[in-house]
Amino acid sequence: MAEVCVIGAGSSGIAACQVLHERGIPFDCFETGSQIGGNWRYLNDNGMSSAYRTLHINTSTRQMQYASYPMPAELPAYPNHFQIARYFDDYVDHFGFRDQISFRTEVTAVVPRDGGYDVTVRDRESGAERTQPYRSVLVANGHHWDPRWPEPDFPGTFTGERVHSHFYKTFDPYAGKRVLVLGIGNSACDIAVELSRVADRTLLAMRRSAHVLPKFLFGVPTDHLTTSPIARVPLWLQRLSVRTLLALSRGKVTSYGLPKPDHKVLSAHPTVSDDILTRVGHGDITVKPNIARFDGSFVEFADGSREEVDTVVYCTGYRITFPFLADDIVPTTDNEVALYQRVVPPDHPGLYFLGLIQPLGAIMPLAEAQAHWIADLITGAARLPSAAEMDREIRSYRERISRRYVASKRHTIEVDFQEYLADLKRLRRMLPSSKLTGTGS
Repeated sequence: MAEVCVIGAGSSGIAACQVLHERGIPFDCFETGSQIGGNWRYLNDNGMSSAYRTLHINTSTRQMQYASYPMPAELPAYPNHFQIARYFDDYVDHFGFRDQISFRTEVTAVVPRDGGYDVTVRDRESGAERTQPYRSVLVANGHHWDPRWPEPDFPGTFTGERVHSHFYKTFDPYAGKRVLVLGIGNSACDIAVELSRVADRTLLAMRRSAHVLPKFLFGVPTDHLTTSPIARVPLWLQRLSVRTLLALSRGKVTSYGLPKPDHKVLSAHPTVSDDILTRVGHGDITVKPNIARFDGSFVEFADGSREEVDTVVYCTGYRITFPFLADDIVPTTDNEVALYQRVVPPDHPGLYFLGLIQPLGAIMPLAEAQAHWIADLITGAARLPSAAEMDREIRSYRERISRRYVASKRHTIEVDFQEYLADLKRLRRMLPSSKLTGTGS
């Protein structure tokens, strides 16, 4: 019988599967949909993918690829979701563990028991349920699938359509309409740019502005900065370097029509777009402050202006949720998750979380590194510190996040790529106590 249960066959789940398979650790992987790829599988029949038809990655291939399986050299620097999904398929088939993934199988409950966990799964075709024990459970269900709507919603009544970006797939339903996009993150910019080419009027409203990074700086993918010498210097010098590069390559966002950001560079998760500033500068997108209230078919903004709107697209992020876990096991209030090194809940041995991070860089190689550390813990090749030490690390992490980033539910799981990867490598060198003491106990 398998020792380990992996929940989800998205980019993090399959990384865990590959490492476990390589180490010879018996595992079962359960995937709600009929294919691997998670968020990168367009129109995924698991019902949880937020990919839209024209989606491209905003981290380049060199940064996104797994260390164990480089991306094909012929791919462009920023592939589309079809190409990424094909890469994931090739990855699984190359390592030969597809037969250990149970598709169309939903995990409905993970319940702690002595020495492990009882995992209940449901066959999505027949509805049949079964429960089986595992020593360890690796949670890789993603954090971009449960849409977060404005809380509370804006006052007044809106007679038009309101839709979350999670459900946006193509521009066709919005052609010829007056559309308001709320947000200034990556999805908001992508959707606003796309709609500005077909909508009768496109508005972009935001609570705060952003420092917009291009996908390329001087012909090189911008995210290469996350593994460059710039990423290894103190934060103040990183900020100065990035601010200088942006000034030389693009100038100020205010020159195009965006408001001045109220925070420093690298104090918010980067907004990456080659097109948003140009579309705003052309007047194809009208920038507005945050929504103040609704009034029938009109939207009133914080500056007192009003616009008649047919559709509002909320690009307001996602909630972190684990529907198969009881609320008191790993609480997620305000998207805060108390995990040692973003992986381990101190009070629940054998429960691990993969890919529950928002890096300045790509998640995939970090999830792969997390999987190696978890495999070390499972096999006894590495150890965890005491619960008190883990709690101290969690508090320290939260304090660092609150000092560096603007207060937002978006920034509760942020990590720096290089720093976090170095932390994971260091953790793998923490030997079991038996090896430290030589007692063999």
